[in-house]
Amino acid sequence: MATGRTHRPATRSRGIPEATVARLPLYLRALTALSERSVPTVSSEELAAAAGVNSAKLRKDFSYLGSYGTRGVGYDVEYLVYQISRELGLTQDWPVVIVGIGNLGAALANYGGFASRGFRVAALIDADPAMAGKPVAGIGVQHTDELEHIIEDNGVSIGVIATPAGAAQQVCDRLVAAGVTSILNFAPTVLTVPDGVDVRKVDLSIELQILAFHEQRKAGEDSVQDSGPPAPAVRAAAADRKGPDGDVPAVMPA
Repeated sequence: MATGRTHRPATRSRGIPEATVARLPLYLRALTALSERSVPTVSSEELAAAAGVNSAKLRKDFSYLGSYGTRGVGYDVEYLVYQISRELGLTQDWPVVIVGIGNLGAALANYGGFASRGFRVAALIDADPAMAGKPVAGIGVQHTDELEHIIEDNGVSIGVIATPAGAAQQVCDRLVAAGVTSILNFAPTVLTVPDGVDVRKVDLSIELQILAFHEQRKAGEDSVQDSGPPAPAVRAAAADRKGPDGDVPAVMPA
């Protein structure tokens, strides 16, 4: 059986490109699905297709991890799951706080994928006093007045902001001042943070607008294809048109 365990030493000291880091969760998701089906090995082509990338890019990405698989056999699925999980920091427990327990915040709190991927929702926080003490996903909501204490008591370094846009920056500032160094932002606004703090933004409206652009472009391509080339009679009529100085040009000057 292939082990896929040939390593280059000190991969962390050489650094891994951000584009590669962004693809690691895609590989991990595909590998986890294979693991759940008890698939022992996978080729680069099969894994690349499952992750939605090309196989050359996948092999390059894995080279940064020091993993090369075995020619003719492929990569060991279980080991790659471990290796990528370790690289992403998922082999340890990460306490997370979610601030803003409206519809979106409550949905995030109820998401079952956090625990299985190394994240523990340590606290739910909201500014509405009426929410204090109410259980959401089995966790009692706490008021924002307690935010700093909650972060310190739970050793939180990752915060999720699901507040309205107007409150997001203030919440962000408090999180950072309390020691949070990574923020996942669902609020529809751009946050300003100091150096050393990482922000990942998830804007559902922007993603929908991008999809709308692609839909419009596909519709335009379909209409061009449906119209097809001009009919012979139309071409003949155009060829017979004459101006005072001869043939009418295909493109008239402005």
